[in-house]
Amino acid sequence: MINLPSEIATSTGMFLLGIVQALILLALAPLFSGISRMIRARVQSRRGAGVLQDYRDIAKLMKRQNILPDNASFVSKVMPYVLISTVLVVAMSLPMFTLASPFGAGGDLITAIYLFALFRFFFSIAGLDSNSSFSGLGASREVTLGVLVEPVLILSLLVIALAAGSTNFGMISSALATQSWNYPVATLVAMVAAMFAIFVEMGKIPFDLAEAEQELQEGPLTEYSGPAFALIKVGLSLKSVVVASVFVSVLLPFGAATELTFGSILWGIITFFIKLLIVFVIACVFENTLSRVRFMLAGRLTSVGFGVSVLAFVFYLIGL
Repeated sequence: MINLPSEIATSTGMFLLGIVQALILLALAPLFSGISRMIRARVQSRRGAGVLQDYRDIAKLMKRQNILPDNASFVSKVMPYVLISTVLVVAMSLPMFTLASPFGAGGDLITAIYLFALFRFFFSIAGLDSNSSFSGLGASREVTLGVLVEPVLILSLLVIALAAGSTNFGMISSALATQSWNYPVATLVAMVAAMFAIFVEMGKIPFDLAEAEQELQEGPLTEYSGPAFALIKVGLSLKSVVVASVFVSVLLPFGAATELTFGSILWGIITFFIKLLIVFVIACVFENTLSRVRFMLAGRLTSVGFGVSVLAFVFYLIGL
């Protein structure tokens, strides 16, 4: 059985590793967003902006003044910080470089789901806080998408957790790394459903468009400017990277370090970012093969994903 001792997972060294990996993802989030925009431009036969454009945009926004509506409450002010802090906690808890969760208290599937829900709640409620009809439409769309997608993500990951015998991210990745699955069919089908839900949560077409600031997709952000808007852009980019990291680190755990040595952790870091880049590029390329659809038809697409997750749960119940 490939696993790290439980006392190591809660040690100070592992906790510091969790902080380091979260800060690395925070620094690289705009880069991955730039890669996504570059791939979209190349597929559409455009030159597009460079991969570092998001860094330049964030630096420019940080020099401007914050402007909020007069009737905005504290929700609009704290929302950017809530977005970043929630996804940073999830990033700390993922077994990215090792098979154990660096942040044991937060490295639980249920905790991560609640943190993602908190992210969506504040993102939506801030759109309603400004009393702007345009922001309100964007907020209602975000809530509706959460209602459609989150059950798929929850049920698919729950099936994998049941098959692994634990809801801890480190235990799940360790169980999948051993290749001795107790429920192989249920696990594989649940991975397909989880992959669908993660693709949607990354904000990909046909469910979202990262550059659609003037459409309903980014409606809640229309009242923001300056440093607050820069923090929100970082938070949204970071969420996309962290959600992809959930799939890479938990469901594709090969290459992660099995012991706390410099060589093992270094190899785990290299392997993780290679996997993350490959998954991110594949998702971006696949995104640009799809056409935009009416938002009211999103329920039909997500119902297919929910059906696959239910099928995985049925396979688990019958022992496959």
